[in-house]
Amino acid sequence: MKGWRARLGFLVPPGNPTVEPEMFALCPPGVSLHFTRMKAEGPAGTHDGQAERNLSQVASLPDAVKLLAMVSPNVIALAHTATSYTLGQEREAALVAEMEALSGARFITAFGSTLAALEYLGCKRVAYGTPYAEATTLQGKRHLEAHGIEVVSHGMLANVRNIYEENEERAYAIARAVDRPEADAVFLSGTGMPTIDAIQVLEDDLGKPVVSAASATMWNALRLAGVKPARPGYGRLFA
Repeated sequence: MKGWRARLGFLVPPGNPTVEPEMFALCPPGVSLHFTRMKAEGPAGTHDGQAERNLSQVASLPDAVKLLAMVSPNVIALAHTATSYTLGQEREAALVAEMEALSGARFITAFGSTLAALEYLGCKRVAYGTPYAEATTLQGKRHLEAHGIEVVSHGMLANVRNIYEENEERAYAIARAVDRPEADAVFLSGTGMPTIDAIQVLEDDLGKPVVSAASATMWNALRLAGVKPARPGYGRLFA
């Protein structure tokens, strides 16, 4: 670890062009970031076949984790939220334990990081927006509720051809669409939908925390590695 405050590893779905630039934008000086791709069958980023792709990515995790473990990261993060929705609570917990035993590093998921971020912010009621199909969105809603988070409203982006073709303007729009006065925070799922540059604007406009899967993953990885996640301009998690 000489010369670096921490090393972080990220497991990224094939075809996702968003994770790397968003993680680098949130990364403080002195932290080394390392990425590897999981494997999946079929077209990337489409609604059709998402559950099957998620499971094929899970099957590829041991090999990908072994590659990242070679750089001795403090934390390895699964940068794909919908995988947790496909697995469910018990299988997600088992996966985390297995990957930690395999790598010798802390292993976190994007969804688990979101729960940690919401707890840190003191938020128990969320408005929930996604770029997913309805079935996957509802899986995510049930997964949040299984962990004690009340979902006061939820919604999906319309006319999504490919999740990886979305942008910050669309992320802003779905956050505004799902927000309700009774929500403590807005949660934007999907690390493939660019969100980082929209978070501060949304928080200023809505007057409440906005947590995205990407921001929560980086925040959680940094704090578990012992690095203060301070990046002003990217929302309350990084204030």
